[in-house]
Amino acid sequence: MPDKNFRGLETQIRKTRHKIFKGIAEIAYDTDINDNRALVDRMVELPYQIVGTTRSEYMDVYRRRAIVREMIRLGMGLSLSNQEERPSSLTKGLDSTNIDEKYYEPPLMQVVPPACNACPENRYEVTNKCQGCLAHPCRLVCPKGAMTMKDGKSYIDQEKCIHCGKCASVCPYDAISHLVRPCANACGVKAISSDSYGRAKIDPAKCVGCGQCMVSCPFGAIGDKSQFFQMIKSIKEGKQVIAQVAPAFVGQFGPDVTPDKLKTALMQLGFADVFETAIGADLGCVTEAKHFAEEVATGKLPFLLTSCCPSWAMLARIYFPDIVDSISNALTPMVATARVIKQQYPESKVVFIGPCAAKKLEASRREVRSDVDFVITFEELSAIFDARGIDVSNIEPTEHMADATSAGRGYGVAGGVAEAVERCIHEYYPDVEVKIERANSLTQCKTELLLAKAGKKNGYLIEGMGCPGGCVAGAGTNIQIDKAAGELHGFQAEAEEKLPPKDYVKKRGITGK
Repeated sequence: MPDKNFRGLETQIRKTRHKIFKGIAEIAYDTDINDNRALVDRMVELPYQIVGTTRSEYMDVYRRRAIVREMIRLGMGLSLSNQEERPSSLTKGLDSTNIDEKYYEPPLMQVVPPACNACPENRYEVTNKCQGCLAHPCRLVCPKGAMTMKDGKSYIDQEKCIHCGKCASVCPYDAISHLVRPCANACGVKAISSDSYGRAKIDPAKCVGCGQCMVSCPFGAIGDKSQFFQMIKSIKEGKQVIAQVAPAFVGQFGPDVTPDKLKTALMQLGFADVFETAIGADLGCVTEAKHFAEEVATGKLPFLLTSCCPSWAMLARIYFPDIVDSISNALTPMVATARVIKQQYPESKVVFIGPCAAKKLEASRREVRSDVDFVITFEELSAIFDARGIDVSNIEPTEHMADATSAGRGYGVAGGVAEAVERCIHEYYPDVEVKIERANSLTQCKTELLLAKAGKKNGYLIEGMGCPGGCVAGAGTNIQIDKAAGELHGFQAEAEEKLPPKDYVKKRGITGK
């Protein structure tokens, strides 16, 4: 089944999420965050501001408010309230989240129970396109006799059906539909099952945090925890907060938003400085080229797995633990850039702004916490700009952002990591032969890791991207994937330098893992 999501479409789900994020940002900016009573009052009011009451919506308004309440909790960095066992207030746990050093508490991805439609997991149904044909091939190919005629149309006995799909494959009118749960279909690690009510349930032990389930749910029933409330608190308290922006930002805030406009807008929000995360990508491609030349080309390692995508790395560690030694020792671009920032600003707090939900999980790891303090997405940042009345498209740029090379900026799209490392190998280790394999989507990633484990990819550099299309397809993006990829390629072409120098890591003084 083809990948289906709603990026670039202003669905009601997206509008509601934007209102929630904007409302939380307004609370953070406009309220004395140390005044707990005021915070409680504003949070309690927010669901009523977002979900109005009209005659046509009256019977549904209470359910919608219940959903919004849960999404507000996630937006504040809190887990869902336990509605099943006992009543719980919207603001329960506020004290624990109203701090500027809040780390993510698992699980990151959560299903909001009242929003879930309890979609069929795997079911074939006859639609009204059935013509009741005389040949009736669907009945002939069914191995279990589940197909009969009812009122002149084909009918499937769900008790007998084994979901083989043979009936659908032979129907001349495409009258048999295969219903699958969209979130589970988008999950490449099969982390989604059903609870006792038939609603979706995410297994945190299997989930790698890519967020594709979230952007594929047509009911908006899955959300991830946010951290921007705590980030705003830190800025308001006068902390030195530095932003690093992933290269996939181009195009995410409007077609007329240049890197300089975005940096200027971020400075207006209160950030002390802004860096390109592609700096860390430049460090990464130099490191991985060296690692390949010294380890794979010499036979010490059979192959090398890129390390920049946290979902891909988690997939390898959870499901293929016997080949984790082949994961590159390069720091991820987020962590490497954070270390560059903290060399220049030792007392700063670093915010990663990007397209990726899984980066929130990466930043929660103990060894990363000292480097990266907050992670927010492009979707969340868009709402923050709106809350502050900042129109990035019309801003007059006063800052300049041009930190990285074309190679580092290319990390934001599928194939860009492998291309950057390959170019570095050819430039700095011309006698080394390298074979390249690329996988984007967790399904493709699993296939490549299986082949690598079986010895079919020896001598290869294998790029893995958890999202189909790379970072530009991350769960926290704002625009269509193809459009985002085109914008990023244009951003690459604008770079003054094409490759980082061979001694770039030494010059920056950034150590590996």
